[in-house]
Amino acid sequence: MFAEQNSQPKVLITAGPTQEPLDSVRYLGNRSSGRMGLSLAEESSKRGFQTTLLLGPSTVCPPDPSQIHLLRFRTTEELRILLRDQWPNHDLLLMAAAVSDFRPVQQSQTGKIRRSEQGLRLDLEPTPDLLASLGELTRPDQTVIGFALEAGESLISNARKKLESKHLDAIIANPLQTLDSETVQATLLLRDGTSLNPEGEISKQRFASWLFDQIEHIRSQSPGG
Repeated sequence: MFAEQNSQPKVLITAGPTQEPLDSVRYLGNRSSGRMGLSLAEESSKRGFQTTLLLGPSTVCPPDPSQIHLLRFRTTEELRILLRDQWPNHDLLLMAAAVSDFRPVQQSQTGKIRRSEQGLRLDLEPTPDLLASLGELTRPDQTVIGFALEAGESLISNARKKLESKHLDAIIANPLQTLDSETVQATLLLRDGTSLNPEGEISKQRFASWLFDQIEHIRSQSPGG
């Protein structure tokens, strides 16, 4: 538990989308607003936890840097570097960023790709699996909580697969509708098979408060708890 392990735990949170450049003006991205991660960072700071927020190109106003250690990223690679640098110095990771699954194999070096009647074909490659790459850096006393954004019919089953395959301590299963929304109706899945839900669809601020109320239990179930 936090109180037993460290009177002032260090919490690392990722938020917002990534943007993978196609040329000097275009990018491959998604509609994530970053509201979930920002709400988590504000709640963490409010509870007196030392909080570091890795924030992508969010459309929401960033938090007060005097209260939260704020670091910015744009691409998946930039986020990967920040995670490898910051994670060893933290106790808890909340991986709320909406990371792109693909990126262009090659960015245009000519400035702006010109419009053509022949159309445009993009060659994409998978981005690194950031949670998997952190496995070698994660200690038994650290806790990793992931997020899964899935279609409703496969939401829970796919989230459970991700929970197991990435060796997470817990995962938040989010329906697609939560993207760029001010509210969320999510399910918290734990490694012991437990499923927890707040009451119905709530604001992301309320969800952040609810989630931190569960974290003490999550950490008590981890190997270092």
